[in-house]
Amino acid sequence: MYKVLKRIIDFCTALIMGIILFIPLLIVAICIKIDSKGPVFFKQERVGKNGEIFKIYKFRTMVANNGENQKDTTTKFGNFLRKTSIDELGQIINILKGEMSFVGPRAWMPEYYDYMTEEQKHRYDVVPGITGLAQVHGRNDISVVDRINYDLSYIQHLSLIQDIKICFLTLKVLFTKCSENEGKRRMQNEIDDLKQYKESHELSLSEATAANENYEENETIAVEAQYEEAQEFVSLEEIEENDHSIDDDAHEDDVETEKEESTEEQNEKETVGSK
Repeated sequence: MYKVLKRIIDFCTALIMGIILFIPLLIVAICIKIDSKGPVFFKQERVGKNGEIFKIYKFRTMVANNGENQKDTTTKFGNFLRKTSIDELGQIINILKGEMSFVGPRAWMPEYYDYMTEEQKHRYDVVPGITGLAQVHGRNDISVVDRINYDLSYIQHLSLIQDIKICFLTLKVLFTKCSENEGKRRMQNEIDDLKQYKESHELSLSEATAANENYEENETIAVEAQYEEAQEFVSLEEIEENDHSIDDDAHEDDVETEKEESTEEQNEKETVGSK
């Protein structure tokens, strides 16, 4: 129910902000064009809800065609936009399109998704956001695994109250100086960390599976042994019953024989007496 309300709030807020901030954002766009050649917006593929790919919009902060360079080259005005997070306001377009929300897990590039465990991929159960629980608890100063854990915690406790708290905390940390690592180098380090975590997680799962299989195998052997013992016990009982049956039959035959002998003796005595 809240997801529907959240979408309505996002759309209405984004529409109002777009109208109110139209002139300031227009000035930002003009400054970007004056500062360096290239487009106003930086567009890049990101992973959204349920793993779907979409184009994210940000105000450009780097020189055009920066992807060809090994090192990030931030423009003078772009440096200001990053420090104040104004560059993120381009994502209002994504919110209006329903691809993003104001609050939610950050929209990461597809490379991250490829090295996540199945459990970690649950961070994509909701649309990504401009800010989130991980952003107000350290941003880039915490490990990528910790940020994913914050995202999973956010989804588990999804509520309007939590979103309001995150918005206020975002205002608090907005101008807080955070460690600034080189984007591409940091991204590669985080992907390596995710890859290592996934390999370790899969190894633990395989070991647990092997242990479970050994346990089940031992249980099967134990059950089979018990079954064999039970079969042997049943066989012994059948043998004893057969022995008892044979003894009873022999006893009955003896009784019949004795009766016949007694009858014959009595007949002989009667025959002698009659003579």
